[in-house]
Amino acid sequence: MTESQPDVAPGAVTVDGIPLSYRASRVPRPRAVVLALHGGGTDSAYFDCPGRPRLSLLRTGAALGFTVVALDRPGYGASLPHAHRLTDPARRVDIAYAALDRLLASCPTGAGVFLTAHSAGSELAVRMAADERGRELLGLEIAGTGRHHHPRSVSFLEHGDEELRRARSRLREALWGAGHLYPPEILGGAGIAAPSPAYESAARGWRHEFPELAARVPVPVQVSLGDHEEVWSAGPAALADIAGLFTASPRVRVNEQPDAGHNLSLGHSARAYHLRVLSFAEECAVTREAGLAAPPRQGRAG
Repeated sequence: MTESQPDVAPGAVTVDGIPLSYRASRVPRPRAVVLALHGGGTDSAYFDCPGRPRLSLLRTGAALGFTVVALDRPGYGASLPHAHRLTDPARRVDIAYAALDRLLASCPTGAGVFLTAHSAGSELAVRMAADERGRELLGLEIAGTGRHHHPRSVSFLEHGDEELRRARSRLREALWGAGHLYPPEILGGAGIAAPSPAYESAARGWRHEFPELAARVPVPVQVSLGDHEEVWSAGPAALADIAGLFTASPRVRVNEQPDAGHNLSLGHSARAYHLRVLSFAEECAVTREAGLAAPPRQGRAG
């Protein structure tokens, strides 16, 4: 991999009158397409670490032959003014798939589409993968999410909004953890923060649906947590607990990422993490080529 960095281009597509913004790094003949969904309180900039191109999933993926599209989740970015129309989770799934169709219309997709998501973005990603249309995906990576909050974080993460506001300093500590894990200019969210839609608070309750949704995911899955994760319970037992939910998946991989906190794509170890994600996407592409999975998704104009 050379040190020259691919370009990242912003853009927007419109679905049912709702604009959805994104950042993309495209290659002419992609190995596959990686669709990336950010977490809460940020947008697609999460996957293109400002000022640190080596830490960018968008740039690393393109340098390795993947087209990478980081979508601002429905209710974020350009679609924030329309968030009141996006409170239904099924609606967000439909909007995301429709945006994907438009983004891939007339574009080569290689082996197909691999879906990766961070933190709150895992809610949409797991719903998309559990949907009937999820059978066409190459695979799924979810990171920075779990079934149970970290013991040190339960007291403020599982109370009402008012108590959460009073605990903002503790929330920041849990989200970022040890400062040495991140570039100093990124620590705390500089350059990547974005307003969250009102529905996001209610969407946090999705973890109660997690087991039922995960059991319907029919594609290979990788679950990643940083070894310094403080929002969710981490470690081998927690990873095994999450992985065990994906009973319909033909293959489930777990990854405890060394020297990483909650925000895996922004730390000094982000490149190492992204290489693991892309390696898993490559494995899924090989499986597809071996004829062991559904055919690649074809973009549809409209």
